[in-house]
Amino acid sequence: MNTTTHIPRITLVGAGPGDPDLITRKGLRALATADVVLYDALSSDELLDETPAHCQRIFVGKRAGCHYRKQEEINELLVTTAREYGHVVRLKGGDPFVFGRGQEEKVHAEAAGIPVAVVPGISSCISLPELQGVAPTSRGYADSFWVLTAHTRDGGLSDDLFRAARSNATVIILMGLGRLDQICALWDAEGRGELPAMVIQNGSRPDERCWVGTVNDIAPRVLAERDRGPGIIVLGETVRQHKDFKASVIACATVI
Repeated sequence: MNTTTHIPRITLVGAGPGDPDLITRKGLRALATADVVLYDALSSDELLDETPAHCQRIFVGKRAGCHYRKQEEINELLVTTAREYGHVVRLKGGDPFVFGRGQEEKVHAEAAGIPVAVVPGISSCISLPELQGVAPTSRGYADSFWVLTAHTRDGGLSDDLFRAARSNATVIILMGLGRLDQICALWDAEGRGELPAMVIQNGSRPDERCWVGTVNDIAPRVLAERDRGPGIIVLGETVRQHKDFKASVIACATVI
């Protein structure tokens, strides 16, 4: 029986968009002192090498459409492992609070009397467009950007998507590749079929892919070529900044 006294605590760490070098120094320090790490499918496996030899590494899934464990199970696992082992790091892709349900995990742990620290992460919503040379906001293109999820709790399209389709802001949609055709149809119904569009899959990773075009031509290409990896959708005039945008539009016009 283990009689060592452990002081339970939890650190929610944002792992960044995929490239392990994009985690913060504070996130790495948390991993270096972890007794347990609960990691999801969107964080880089290389980051697990930053944990001590004694650290238990527990995969908890969490990818759109594929949940290895239910959120309620993860919440409870955070509490039980912290009480038994000490410092638990919850390693989450991107930022813990941008559609990551980090707040739910924090509230549950604190209600159980366990202190929780938060280490913000670089979200894919801004980093991945930037890595493609596309600024979410840029003078002459867009004065603001909206970050949305394609899914509601009941499985329908978010009402905010309908509002966003009428906005001049850059619209960045997370967890929406499975509904790309519906999203593009929504924008097209608002008379915005020629709006520049970009899809990034497996962003910042070695197998990253990027498609650029317009609302009315991008969906068939992406749906025919994409894999099951995570991705984001960017709709707005700022996509014109991408180095391949003009060539892509010409190519699509030639095919048509």
